[in-house]
Amino acid sequence: MPVEMNTPLGKIDVTEEVIARISGGAAMEVFGLVGMASRKAFKDGIAEMLRLDNLSKGVVVRNENGQVVLDMHIIVSYGTKISEVAGNVQRRVRYTLEQTVGIDVSAINIFVQGVRTERET
Repeated sequence: MPVEMNTPLGKIDVTEEVIARISGGAAMEVFGLVGMASRKAFKDGIAEMLRLDNLSKGVVVRNENGQVVLDMHIIVSYGTKISEVAGNVQRRVRYTLEQTVGIDVSAINIFVQGVRTERET
């Protein structure tokens, strides 16, 4: 179900896919974030990291009682403070969605699916 916005000029519908793609791109700008993880189950205990063209698959967009809620599945870099990376992702995504789409996100839930070291590819 698309997110609807009413303006003096008319109605604007923004699909969840667009919101997810913008959110994934904004999250990738945060230092310490290696990538977005697939929402699917782990493979052999390892989260599947998504390529840049599939970033939206690591984001779930829900419309709960007129409020937009995001669930983001991320992979962080080893040696970074996970709480700082998660907080920075929340702030960056909220700011980007407010500035580019004009929607207010009520919650951004972060699920850290893995930690990636430099040796892994």
